[in-house]
Formats: sequence, C-alpha cells, structure tokens
Amino acid sequence: MPERRAVPASRRNLRKSVWRRTLPPSKPPTAEPSAPPEQPPAAVPAEAASIVQASLYRDGVRVSDPATLADTYRELREQPAGMAWIGLARPTEGELLSLAAEFGLHPLAVEDAMEAHQRPKLERYGDTLFVVLRAARYLDAPEEVDFGELHVFVGPDFVITVRHGAAPDLSAVRGRMEDSPELLKLGPEAVLYAILDAVVDGYAPVVEGVQIDIDEIETEVFRGDPEVSRRIYELSREMVEFQRATRPLVGMLHGLMAGFAKYETDEELQRYLRDVADHVTHTSERVDGFRQALTEILTVNATLVTQQQNAEMRALAEAGFEQNEEVKKISSWAAILFAPTLVGTIYGMNFSHMPELHWAFGYPFAIALMGVVCTTLYVVFKRRDWL
Repeated sequence: MPERRAVPASRRNLRKSVWRRTLPPSKPPTAEPSAPPEQPPAAVPAEAASIVQASLYRDGVRVSDPATLADTYRELREQPAGMAWIGLARPTEGELLSLAAEFGLHPLAVEDAMEAHQRPKLERYGDTLFVVLRAARYLDAPEEVDFGELHVFVGPDFVITVRHGAAPDLSAVRGRMEDSPELLKLGPEAVLYAILDAVVDGYAPVVEGVQIDIDEIETEVFRGDPEVSRRIYELSREMVEFQRATRPLVGMLHGLMAGFAKYETDEELQRYLRDVADHVTHTSERVDGFRQALTEILTVNATLVTQQQNAEMRALAEAGFEQNEEVKKISSWAAILFAPTLVGTIYGMNFSHMPELHWAFGYPFAIALMGVVCTTLYVVFKRRDWL
C-alpha cells in the first residue's frame, strides 16, 4: 500500500460492525444536495466536462466540492490533513496531464489511463498505486454482459478514478463512504477497498444472469432450437471477457495482502480485503465453470445436430431405396409386358413373304413365343429381387 502520513489512533479502533453497516450490498446510495450522483452533468464548462465529482474530505467529512481541478488543487493545499477524491469520466489528455503534474503521477500510468482496453492490474509507483479494474453488469433486455473499465490512482492524500464505460456506479460507493465518517477517516486506502468491494459485488448479478442463460441454453439444445449455436458462441465470448476481468483480480488482491505488514494496513481493512479476495476467487471459479459448461454444451449440441443430420440422411436413403425398389418392379413388369407386344407387332406387319403367316402352326407358335419370353424375363427379374 502507499506510504501514509501519521494516522490518529482513533482511526485504527473501528469495529467490524462499522464496516458492514457502512458497505451493505443492497443499501442504496445516500442522496445529499451537496453530493450529486457521479454522472456527467447536462451542461458544464468545457474545462470541466470530464469531471464527474471532485470533493475534499477532512476527518472523514466532506468539506467542499470544488468546481474545477484548479480549485481542487488550491483547496487541498489549504487542507494539509485533507484528502481529495476526484472522479473523472473519459477525461481529456490535458486533464490527466494536469493531475499528473499536481500529484506526481507516473507517465506510464497516465498513458494507460488515457486509453481503455487495459488488462486488470496493480502497479506501484513510489507512494502511488495505479489500479485497473474491469467492472461488469448484466443487461436483462438483450441478455448480455456489458463491461466497463475503471482506473484508480491512490496516493497519500488523494484518490483519482478514471471511468471508461457505464459501470461501475461510483456514486453509490461515495454515498456509502460519506455515511460513515469513521471509515472514511482511514483515508485513500479505505476508498480503494470500497471501490474494489463495489466492483466485485457487481459481479454477483452477472453470475446469476449467466447461470439463467446457461439453463435456458440447455433447454434449447435438447429442444433442437436452430439458433442455439449462435447464442452459445456469443455467451462463450462474454465469458472469455469475464474471465479476463476476474482472474487477474485474484492475484492483484493477494499482492495487496502481501504488503499489509510493510505498509501498516489497518487491521479492519485487512479483514475486509481478505473477504473481497474470497469473493473474487469464488466468482473466478464460477466463471471457469461457465466456460467449461458452455464448451460441453457446444459439444453436446454438435453431437445432437450430427445425429439429427444422420437421421435425416438415413430417412432420405430409406426413401430413395424404397423408391428404387418400386422403380425396379415397374421396370420389370414393363419389360415383361413389352415382350408380347414386340412379337405381336412383328407378326402384325402383314408382309406377303412371311412363312409363319401361311403356316398352320403360326398362331400357336407366336403365342408360345410370347409366353416363353415373358416367363424367361419373369424368372430373371425374380432371381435378381426385382419382383
């Protein structure tokens, strides 16, 4: 953790119930006239367009809400024991460079914060921590997972959040923290843990939504829905993104826990960071299970599709075989019936020089010839199973 100034003993004697009362998962954010939700206002000056909210705190109580970054710097200098919490949404390069110059942020961290699509990570630059988090939320209407990105700078007397995307809603975190001045007295470290807890708690509805989707997909697979393969593929891609968001977070939290002794982290914060780490581990395991389940479902779906295709091909083959058998029978009888017609046609031409026409046995001979030819053809076709 970043090196801190001397902290009064009263900050280190918080009871466990205080934290739980302060950060309940289902408690809505407290709305105060002087602390609007962290959403970009409808109309603000151009130089403050990216500032969601900037507040100064002293002894866990908000003392002012500067309108610009310059006012924030000035008032923080006038409050030696204060802490600045600055929230930005898609800030401009000039704003980030101004923050870097004021708080001594590392250029590499500032460069990462300018662009989204960073992997979750935790890096330490002197007494400043730079944390990248991937938040997630489940959208019920399209039944898909929406990912946001949050960059957090944590220093001895400041917390700077840079948000890319709609998630997470940090106004709820700010409201819960302001409801407990005792907790907020712990400074930037407590704010970081509260943000981590909010991001991790936001994974729970996503896990529930994905579980419902997987249950529906299983039903669709065995029902033979032709669109289920596309849905499996899209959900698998979302689980890859979800896995990229949760798996690195496990190592990040264990890295923070490894620095407890070195940076004299408050004991209560240690306990709750461990609790957050447990939740992240559980979520990561669930996501891994989802990916495996989707892989197995896709395999089962491919098997069922193959079986269905084989059944259709077998049915077509059987129909073709039956049709071929009928064609054989028709062709056989046609050949048999054609033989008498051929003989009769020959002797019906009435030529003068046909010996059989004046022969006494000519007629019986023609009939016998027809019978012999038909019988021969019948026997041949019967032996070949055409009849």
